[in-house]
Amino acid sequence: MISTTKLVCVQGLGFVGSAMAVAVALATNEDKSPMYDVIGVDLPNNEGNKRVNSINEGVFPFATSDENLSKSIKKVSNQGNLKATTDSSIYANADIIIVDIHLDIQYLDDQPNLEFENFKSAIRTIGKQVKKETLILIETTVPPGTCEKVVVPVLRDELNKRNIKLDNIHIAHSYERVMPGKDYLKSITDYWRVFSGYSETAANICEEFLNNIINTQKFPLTRLSSTIASETAKVMENTYRAVNIAFIDEWTKYAESIDIDLFEVLDAIRKRPTHSNIRFPGLGVGGYCLTKDPTFAPAAASQLFNKNLHFPFSRMAVKINHDMPLHTVSRLKSLMNGSIYGKKILVCGVSYRQDVGDTRYSPSEILVREMMTQGSDVICHDPYLTYWDELSISLLKKLPSFLDFDAIIFAVAHTHYRDLDLSSSIRQGSIVLDANGVFTREQRESARENNVIVESIGRGDGL
Repeated sequence: MISTTKLVCVQGLGFVGSAMAVAVALATNEDKSPMYDVIGVDLPNNEGNKRVNSINEGVFPFATSDENLSKSIKKVSNQGNLKATTDSSIYANADIIIVDIHLDIQYLDDQPNLEFENFKSAIRTIGKQVKKETLILIETTVPPGTCEKVVVPVLRDELNKRNIKLDNIHIAHSYERVMPGKDYLKSITDYWRVFSGYSETAANICEEFLNNIINTQKFPLTRLSSTIASETAKVMENTYRAVNIAFIDEWTKYAESIDIDLFEVLDAIRKRPTHSNIRFPGLGVGGYCLTKDPTFAPAAASQLFNKNLHFPFSRMAVKINHDMPLHTVSRLKSLMNGSIYGKKILVCGVSYRQDVGDTRYSPSEILVREMMTQGSDVICHDPYLTYWDELSISLLKKLPSFLDFDAIIFAVAHTHYRDLDLSSSIRQGSIVLDANGVFTREQRESARENNVIVESIGRGDGL
């Protein structure tokens, strides 16, 4: 008997694509049988092969603190409706193709320049294989106008070679709001979604699909009038968050200079509903989205729409956020009589956010590089990683004795670090710099009673 279960292919098995593949495979019919067969597709290179092999073994390919995600990938692997491959010919059988391919941006003469070639190549691969009536869902965060001015022309060109009309393919955009961490999987299945279609038919098909994988009774979908609007929504919401974080930078320095606790101040402000999402002080901004997405709109305005528009807040936010880790270096130097040269420093946490094994654009990278440049002997630990690709260095597999270091910087608020007893594990006179709100007031005060110097980014001396 020929299976009538629809086939969903996920192109790109990174942090979003791998989790999305699991989420889709979990969708069930009324009789609890799997609604979709899912095949994740990645490139036939070393990294792609590792991800494919991991998924085929029922193991999530990235370190994660989400037990639900780990259990779910094993479940769908065992029931046989999630597999992975590097063979792109599988797209010819797909009813739905979800695109989760990175789209990068570089700076040329201080101007953002969108790099579409890898993304275009991925879309071209689909165009060479895709069958009629397939839904192609762009989930990648893309600059506004990408679907209309990049995806559609590339697909049209490939489809014309096969005597297939563009109208026979359904193109839609729905951006992810994936948040790696303890609720990694739920950030897909139990979270709001925005979507739009290149045509009304595409939007309808996309809506039906999203309704099948997302808990839309509690988290209803938002349908926008065009793919450009949907693309803009993603870029704008990430830019807003980046600007919000950058805004806190100057208040962080203000609080430290006049000896107040900015966390206490912000807790008071957040009581007001209109200000509930104001951000907190920290080491800086990291990850694949907030570090680059604010540059997408100005770049797209120039490259896709031939418009010369200025985005001063966005540009300033990117610059401020990039430089934020340097403030932690300055604060540490002031605690060490103006120099960190020759000092042995332990950095706890190198991923870009708590309880995640992802070092892409991590602020810890800027922190560590700067301290190394200034002559420090820097040793790093992260509970989710054993190797740091960007710096090509091995990480400690377990926390060392704090007695061996002149200073310890807690750069990431991993749960692993929050319960540490600073009062008994660190030698007297050592410096602890909490760069991300890791420790409570009680932990800090207890350590100080044992003559450990504990200071925090966003708090004045001794707070």
